[in-house]
Amino acid sequence: MLSDQINRTLAEKLIDAEVNKHEVIKLTAEYPELSIEDGYRIQDEIVAIKAEQGYQVFAMKMGFTSMAKMKQMNVDEPIYGYIFDYMAVDRGELSLSELIHPKVEAEIAFILGKDIEGPGITGAQVLAATDYVVPALEIIDSRYQNFQFTLPDVIADNTSSSRVFVGSTMRNPLELDLDLVGVTLSINGEMKDLGAGAAVLGHPANSVAMLANMLARRGRKLKAGQLILTGGITGAHQLYEGDVVSAKWDGLGSIDFTVKA
Repeated sequence: MLSDQINRTLAEKLIDAEVNKHEVIKLTAEYPELSIEDGYRIQDEIVAIKAEQGYQVFAMKMGFTSMAKMKQMNVDEPIYGYIFDYMAVDRGELSLSELIHPKVEAEIAFILGKDIEGPGITGAQVLAATDYVVPALEIIDSRYQNFQFTLPDVIADNTSSSRVFVGSTMRNPLELDLDLVGVTLSINGEMKDLGAGAAVLGHPANSVAMLANMLARRGRKLKAGQLILTGGITGAHQLYEGDVVSAKWDGLGSIDFTVKA
């Protein structure tokens, strides 16, 4: 287990990489003993430093929620991280100059109406506690060189959280078969990816349930009003200056943005 001082130093290093838009070598290159628990402690330090800087948590997010990705990373559960208020983009433009090597993926996000506290939470309980679902495009932007990292590395890097576009269409989750909701992701008029909600742990509500159960191990819970990104329905696609991105969800509208310098 790494010391609190090392955790703080590594958190500061990753924040500096984010703010100054430069890549760093994965932490496990210097600290090969870095564990998943160490990764979450470094992530907690990032959250604490952001709070000291006056930023607030805008949403929570789940990552590695596809069975294929979990198998690739040799894990049996997803990972989670935080999206801060300054990461929410309220206009139809993404500024490339603020980022390192961003990628976009399409998701479904949940807005809770009630607190959810694990362990033992199910997808059905999540649906009953959810006020709305909304479409979201997450921009991930690993601070690591060439997106090269191990699982503890990416957890420490706050799961590559960077920017998010949240759509304006809000639906009661019980009005939709969320596992069947399809989404298409196009860049410059060319369809790059498509998928359905079932790509996320069989049903996006299962992702929220798993998050609640993971948080319970650390004495935490999900709270009413919280926004939760459930994980990528599509793969993550590299973005370049001038790109025009458009995503469409069945029953949940669309989100469009352009990539500026």
